[in-house]
Order: sequence, then C-alpha cells, then structure tokens
Amino acid sequence: MPFWDHLEELRWRLIWSLIAVAIGTGVGFWLVTRFNVLGILVAPIRPFLNGTRLKYLSPSEPFFITLKLAVLTGFLMAFPVVMYQVWSFLSPALKKEEKRVIVPSLYLGLGLFGVGVAFCYVIVLPMTLKFTMGFQTESLEQSIVIGEYMGMVLQLLLAFGAVFEMPIVLMVLGALGVVSPEFLSAKRRHAIVIITILCSLLTPGDVVTVTVMMMVPLLLLYEASIFLCKIVYPRPAPEPVAVEG
Repeated sequence: MPFWDHLEELRWRLIWSLIAVAIGTGVGFWLVTRFNVLGILVAPIRPFLNGTRLKYLSPSEPFFITLKLAVLTGFLMAFPVVMYQVWSFLSPALKKEEKRVIVPSLYLGLGLFGVGVAFCYVIVLPMTLKFTMGFQTESLEQSIVIGEYMGMVLQLLLAFGAVFEMPIVLMVLGALGVVSPEFLSAKRRHAIVIITILCSLLTPGDVVTVTVMMMVPLLLLYEASIFLCKIVYPRPAPEPVAVEG
C-alpha cells in the first residue's frame, strides 16, 4: 500500500477509535451515576472518616469528578474497539507465528489488568490509607477533599493494572525475538532491584505490609514471564545434516 494510503487508513482508524471512546463516555456517564461508582471508590476511606464525608471546594467539582470517571469508564469500555483498530492497522506487517501469540495476549492482558486493579482496591488501597492516616492524629484534624483523594486512588489503581501487564509485554517481546528467556533469567537480580524500587515508589506504606505485598505478585509475574517467553520465543530451525553419498 502506498504511503498516503497508509496515512488515510490510519486517519480512519483514529476516527473510529475516537467515536468509540465518545460513545463509551456517554454510556460511562450513565453507569457512573446509575451504579454510584464514586461511592464504590470512596468506600475504602470511609472507615477512617469518623462518620464525616469527603469535602469539595468548588460548586462544579462533583460534576467534573463524575465526568472524569465517565471518561475513564468510557475509555475502558472502548478499549477492545481501540485495540481492534490498532491490530487491523498493524497485523499485515506481522508474521503468522507472531499473530498467534499477540491475539491471545490481548485478552490475557485485559484479564491481568483487571486482576491488578482488584488487588489494589481490595488489599493495597485499604492498607495504604490505614498507614498514611495513622500519623499525628492527636494533633491534626482531617479535612480530605474529593479531588485529591480521587487523584491518589485512580493513580494507584491504574498503576497496579499497568504493572500487572508485565508478563504480556515480555511475552510479546519474546515472540518478536527482542528478548530471550535466557536474557530474562540472567537479569533476574536486576529485575528484583527494579521491582523493589518501583514498589517503594508506588506504595507509600510500611515495607513489611504494603510494599512487600506488591513485590510478591510482581516477582511471581516475572517468573511467569520467563516461562511464557520460553514457550513463544522463536528458535532457529536446525540445519539439515548433509549425508555423504
């Protein structure tokens, strides 16, 4: 296909992706208001509010918080459509063996993202709040605003969801021949150091509780990445043995 035809196809792929996000945002706004998604996200901090509610500083802040949640929900709902458009644009350049790996990895990636978000919501977020809100309680009075709280919660949830994508990223790189299982095994100690630093940055809590509880699944996911990479890594075909006549 000529270069300008590629650009035209890319333009239509982007248009259809934006349309999907816009429709998903409309549906997401209805879901957020109908099923009280904001209340679900506020639930982890309620035990620490002493019977009060989160505050807001502007008359328009509740609406814009709801709109942000609707946009995020809409993007998540439109993500399969967006990935289909990306896949349709890139797939002609991939080999058949690479397609067999990438297509299942997209579905597995969605599942792992959901597991990471659920793990953060159920375990990490309550423990982080318990740790951070346990300081200077005898001297300070809390006045937590919804904007700051939602920024922290969404950052943590999305960070955990993205971090749990590690096996998929490494598996795809292995299928493309970019990294090998031998390379991942040899760099295991470096990976442990990087994971430790990453967990310390993402979880502002006690090392024994929050940080370690994030490190353990990530280390297991790294080992799973090595196993998956061994399965999909392309091996050169053995050279035929010459038979002397």
